[in-house]
Amino acid sequence: MSEPLQPTREGDLTFAQGTPFRLEGGGALQPVSVRYAVYGELNERRDNAVLACHALSGSARVADWWPEMFRSVFDLSRDCVICTNILGSCYGSSGPSSINPSSGKPFGPDFPLVTIRDIVRAQVHVLDELGVKRLRIVLGASIGGMQALQWAVDYPERVEHCIAIGAAPLSAMGLALNHLQRKAIALDPDFREGRYEAEEPPARGLGLARAIGMCSYKSAELFEERYARKPNRNGEDPLRAIGERYDVAGYLDHQGEKFVNRFEANSYMVISKAMDTFELGRGYASEAEALSRIKAHVSLVGISSDWLFPAKDVRALGERLKAAGVQCDYTEFETSHGHDGFLAEMDAIAAVVNGRFHARRLPVVHKNAGRRVGE
Repeated sequence: MSEPLQPTREGDLTFAQGTPFRLEGGGALQPVSVRYAVYGELNERRDNAVLACHALSGSARVADWWPEMFRSVFDLSRDCVICTNILGSCYGSSGPSSINPSSGKPFGPDFPLVTIRDIVRAQVHVLDELGVKRLRIVLGASIGGMQALQWAVDYPERVEHCIAIGAAPLSAMGLALNHLQRKAIALDPDFREGRYEAEEPPARGLGLARAIGMCSYKSAELFEERYARKPNRNGEDPLRAIGERYDVAGYLDHQGEKFVNRFEANSYMVISKAMDTFELGRGYASEAEALSRIKAHVSLVGISSDWLFPAKDVRALGERLKAAGVQCDYTEFETSHGHDGFLAEMDAIAAVVNGRFHARRLPVVHKNAGRRVGE
């Protein structure tokens, strides 16, 4: 396996040192730090910038978690790819593990509610610092897709093309699943109402939250294909395994254990709430008014087996965009991997995105991976 592509430049931008950064939910941060990574170089006109937005547990180092994009979509001889770590995360930007200036201790549960709009407003500071006034493309999947759409609504003059994959306002089922994940964390005795020590995190609660999340990121078809009712992987008589884990339980436990070693419980709480509160119409008279502000061409990608962000919800958002007069196309990505398809099948999703990225008015067809619908 080759080493991930290294950023051309990375750093931390600190702002709001004199004036607080007011948040949409009523809180404030002062100062604010945002970790960013840049791949490639801005051209003289500074009009070749691409903003890639990460999902819940991603980081600014987009080449680490979306490497295929750099092999078949992004061309660093032409594109300058920028990614920022979102507010509330634990990978360098201001979040619950950051020091609260008023107490000299980590914010913990006192870190304020942030929204997708707040995250985008923080990204604006980074782009202004880099001298980027207009984005050729802003793209992302899941929460990253939410950010891309928020950019198109709030900063219409700064976005030429928006690509959002597996993203729409959460349905009641999505809200329910996020609630249960936060509840699992909160009920861990080690959570201590969010005031746990870094050395003693609520590992059981965070691991269970991730396991619940993994159920929503995959599909019933994939679980059946991979695990079915297998009680173990070594072919023993199932009767001997009564009381033991089934393969699917072992998979979920393993995913939870891995996640605890790389993420932070309070950040999980903050980011999942930001995901819950995503509403493009908030702050405007209506969603229709908000969508009508968009000047970018919008490309939506639905994932056929996604039940966290069902393809029908993404398709319906596309219809509302068209009704608001927005140039919008919709592609449906066929996969059994569920919501996680944008990471699990990188080659295939890159082929779908590539058509939108380079020739947005041409149909996209990728055998067994994507089909163009709804145009």
